Parts: sequence; C-alpha cells; structure tokens
Amino acid sequence: MKIIINKIPLDELKKMSEKMFGGLVKAVVDIEMHSDLEELMLANDSQQQSLWGINIHPNELHTNWIEFDSMINIRPAIGNRSRSVENQKIQNKIIEIVTNLVQK
Repeated sequence: MKIIINKIPLDELKKMSEKMFGGLVKAVVDIEMHSDLEELMLANDSQQQSLWGINIHPNELHTNWIEFDSMINIRPAIGNRSRSVENQKIQNKIIEIVTNLVQK
C-alpha cells in the first residue's frame, strides 16, 4: 500500500496494474485531504466520510479510466446505497484529484 500525495507517473500505475487481476489499480481517494487506501488513511487521520473507493484503469487512455466501484462506498446513512459513487459532485472531485496526481 502506498499513499500518493505527489504526482505519480502513468508508467508506474501501469506497472502496478500488471500485478492486479483485470489490469487495474485499486485506490481510495480522500476528497478532503487530496491523498490516496482506507485502513491506512484512517490510521493517518483521514475521516471516513471523505474516503471513496475507485479502480484506476491506466491502460484506458483516460476514457473511462476511473471506475467508481468499491465496497467502502456503500453508505446508506448518507444516501449512497450502492458500490458506486452516486453523487456527481463527489465523482467530479475524485476525477480532479486523480487527474492532478497522475503524471502523463
């Protein structure tokens, strides 16, 4: 596990994806602290309500490269009843954070 707070080269994400089934990189994005994996981030003072799980597909050439799918996203208490990130504003924030962190 790795916390990314500075830019990460796309090539590094591609290498990471080779170790995962499906050619993806699992990530947790803190929309408040602008850093990326739930347990590790909680241990480092992130707040649960700010953490959203995604999958990054680095070989998708930035079209549908972010998949908003994770068990940690199921939060009926705040109206998110699925594994997806249902709020478009939160999706946009995640896209902005990830895009800014991945060095093309």
